[in-house]
Amino acid sequence: MTIIPRALYQFRGCLPFHVADLHRRYGPVVRIAPNELAFCSPQAWRDIYGTKPGQEEFPKYEAFYRVFRHVPVNIGNADYFEHARLRRHLSPGFGARAMRAQEPIIGSYVDLLVSRLREAVQTESLQNMLEWYTWTTFDIIGDLSFGVEGGFGCLRNNNYHPWVVLIKDFMRQNGKIGALASLGLRSLLAWLHKHAAHRIADGQHRRIVQEKVSQRLNSGARPDFLDSLIRNKESLNLDLGRLSTNASSLIVAGSETTATLLCGVTYLLTINTDILHKVQREVRSAFKNSNEITLTSVSNLHYMLACLNETLRYYPPVPTGFPRQTHRSAVIDGKFVPQGTVVSVFQYAINYDEHYWKEPDKFVPERWMGDPRYKGDQFDAMQPFSVGPRNCIGRNLAYAEMRLILAKLLYNFDLTLADESRNWLEGQKAWAVWDKPALGIRLHPLNP
Repeated sequence: MTIIPRALYQFRGCLPFHVADLHRRYGPVVRIAPNELAFCSPQAWRDIYGTKPGQEEFPKYEAFYRVFRHVPVNIGNADYFEHARLRRHLSPGFGARAMRAQEPIIGSYVDLLVSRLREAVQTESLQNMLEWYTWTTFDIIGDLSFGVEGGFGCLRNNNYHPWVVLIKDFMRQNGKIGALASLGLRSLLAWLHKHAAHRIADGQHRRIVQEKVSQRLNSGARPDFLDSLIRNKESLNLDLGRLSTNASSLIVAGSETTATLLCGVTYLLTINTDILHKVQREVRSAFKNSNEITLTSVSNLHYMLACLNETLRYYPPVPTGFPRQTHRSAVIDGKFVPQGTVVSVFQYAINYDEHYWKEPDKFVPERWMGDPRYKGDQFDAMQPFSVGPRNCIGRNLAYAEMRLILAKLLYNFDLTLADESRNWLEGQKAWAVWDKPALGIRLHPLNP
């Protein structure tokens, strides 16, 4: 067996779909490369990403998380002990207390989104919601990471900040670079990285991040993600470079994925108008005015949450797997796996597996509402934030943003899918994240 087919599928942005097809044909464990196994079961989530008493977790597969070895260590690629130290100091910025303190910041950007959309639809009802969602999530995460009022200024300027453009391009290109690295070309890629345009972009990326972090270091304490890291930077041995790479990691993880989910739920609601009307009724009957929509009050919108959860299943923001490498012989979902094997669960594959979901190809929020037709669904098969000690630290923030933004949008506007976006999902490529086209939605303002 050769790794070339796997690398080609990854390079083309088709690997998650290929793995899903292999599972349908051959079962819950498939070999996708000479030294790599893909699993597809709830137990595999726990065995690969969880921990057991007296045993260390499987380490992250370096060739995936650090294609270039000179990239500084951050919370996304750190080893077990360094990750634990960083996470311990980052966690306060993502806890319930921090969320309460951050609510005015998050809410101000969501209200700005609604305001700017109201202005925009005065001249053109058709709007590209991919842009609007991306601008909003990047502004929120920029403010919460760097303490800069206005975030990246995307909503203020109705345009992308140059760094946001760089990040989106990096995420697309890094999937392709990872595919080439898997063919044993890491040394060549590292040389090219030092001499080619990719290096120039990387330099711009690091310069912008370090400027933002430097500004944050010169400001006072505030309820953001970096506050605890900054207060403990000496004990954590965090210089400007390491603070910057952690900030960059948080921004990439906490912006693009949320924008993707919001695009997905908007598309799926507008193409399933009966579901759209049902969730609109729930939102609009719950509030007398838009100001009543808060992070606390949206928790009562149970059907809207079901729509978001079903979108996480149907259109997972990260459709690929999170590869680990066994540092000892192990048993995963009842199968013996030798030391040194790369293992993962592909989210797209398990979310569409008929063993765990009835009618997986249908968008059915009712499955999350206790509908007896779907009582056999295994909800622990879906883990969009992963499991174990390295699960997504921003889960609470992601849900808060998604619920608040969607509720405000549904309360303030009627939504209609543009004809040119009717097949929006078809043909999308997927690397670490989806490569999404414009999402055309016609907005009709309500409740001024």
